[in-house]
Amino acid sequence: MSGWPEGVGRRVLTSVDSTMAEGARIAPRLSGPEWVLALEQTAGHGRRGRAWTSAAGNFHASLVLHPDGAPDTIALRSFVTALALRETLVAVTGRAEPFSLKWPNDVLLNGGKVAGILLESLGAGQRVNHLIIGIGVNLVTAPGADEVDPGALRPVSLFSETGLRIGPEAFLDLLAATFARHDAQFRTYGFAPIRTEWLRHAARLGQTITARTMSESIPGRFETIDATGSLILQTARGQRSIPAADIFF
Repeated sequence: MSGWPEGVGRRVLTSVDSTMAEGARIAPRLSGPEWVLALEQTAGHGRRGRAWTSAAGNFHASLVLHPDGAPDTIALRSFVTALALRETLVAVTGRAEPFSLKWPNDVLLNGGKVAGILLESLGAGQRVNHLIIGIGVNLVTAPGADEVDPGALRPVSLFSETGLRIGPEAFLDLLAATFARHDAQFRTYGFAPIRTEWLRHAARLGQTITARTMSESIPGRFETIDATGSLILQTARGQRSIPAADIFF
């Protein structure tokens, strides 16, 4: 627990349906931020309700926050979280080059997906009372190719790619401190330095990718992300700003 951020709660559960669901249940009772780590999840999920495989030994956690600001600004914490996750993985392995960031919320290891992030907010109207940041990291095992969408990146685990093992609780201790530092930077200086640092580690920047929204598939050159976190693609019909999509390489 050395270096655990001051004022941040830490609860470790042997088993739970999902840390996101547990975070939503306890959020109204919390007076400050709190991490919820589960050694086992029975009903984990990812973006758009997709099932998230929660194998024993992997990392399944959520951070419950009481953030200030507009919903669009609060949502930028997905980039804050991605930076903190990558930095934690670099610290664990002592290697920076294998890790990159895939818009909008994945961390890659040797080109495969090792970690994912999910944000859910609770509130009314334009007010966000609680933000729950869910994080899954394949520490020891990864789902099989038949468990992911067609065309999606291959899942990988930290152990399979590097031979290194770290337990979920030890990983949480490192991640919590790293996230607290990046979030303090975000709250003090805004999104600009986070955006700059995220782009330094962006996967396929300057290359052709495909963004699939609910209504269309958009190929184009990945130019940047803008001040709102939207993906900027140069397409055959000109520049497009895409606030939400699934990305395929």
